[in-house]
Amino acid sequence: MSINRRSLLKGFLACGCCAAAGASFADGASHGVHWGYEGEGAPEKWGDLQSDYKVCQLGSEQTPIDLAGGIRGEPGVAQHDYKPMPLRIVNNGHTIQINAEPGSSCVVDGVRYELLQFHFHHPSEHLMAGKRFEMECHFVHKSASGTLAVTGVLIRPGAENAALKGVFDQLPAKAGAELRADGTIDPAAVLPKSGGFFRYMGSLTTPPCSEGLTWTVFKEPIELSPAQIQRFAALFPNNARPVQRRNRRFLIDAS
Repeated sequence: MSINRRSLLKGFLACGCCAAAGASFADGASHGVHWGYEGEGAPEKWGDLQSDYKVCQLGSEQTPIDLAGGIRGEPGVAQHDYKPMPLRIVNNGHTIQINAEPGSSCVVDGVRYELLQFHFHHPSEHLMAGKRFEMECHFVHKSASGTLAVTGVLIRPGAENAALKGVFDQLPAKAGAELRADGTIDPAAVLPKSGGFFRYMGSLTTPPCSEGLTWTVFKEPIELSPAQIQRFAALFPNNARPVQRRNRRFLIDAS
């Protein structure tokens, strides 16, 4: 079944989009409350930790989801225009994050979003037809009006990833301030070569779990070597939120 991208997404983009517009994107800003991935701060308890986390528990468009059973459609590509940049790495206690210099962006459905940062999860947060990958990378973007778009890239074991070598050779072992690491990074070289992807409306995957985000998740995974994956896993054995209900959302399959 083929559907037009504008008719499908118009309703989504109009629906109270910007609970997330003012959210922090340090992918781990805890607003003074300890949240995490196990124990008293585990994902199933996020909604009870404080009032502005309630959407984690009550929201109807939460991320991640199982990318399965999508409707074939043409939502328009996410045009990524990324530039090489200095390597600025942060261990924020919840993930490893690379902060972006101004000038890199993507365009989704005619809207330009500035790249803010990208970060990693182990294992993957999204599933692909029930399959979980070893890791996942999220590129977080923000438009001039405050709306958000995230590009997800799944990661499997394989060859050493040259584009990410500078990151995985210099992972900060402890949470702290941004590290101005050696070298540069080209985020464009991290993206898959194939253009097939899924598109849906979702949320942040960490508190406050704000909804109204446009998600684009590539079908083709990239590779990291087992040694690179293990370096990250040693710091973050599990920093993946469990899969959430899809509810009545459309999942667009753009092959």
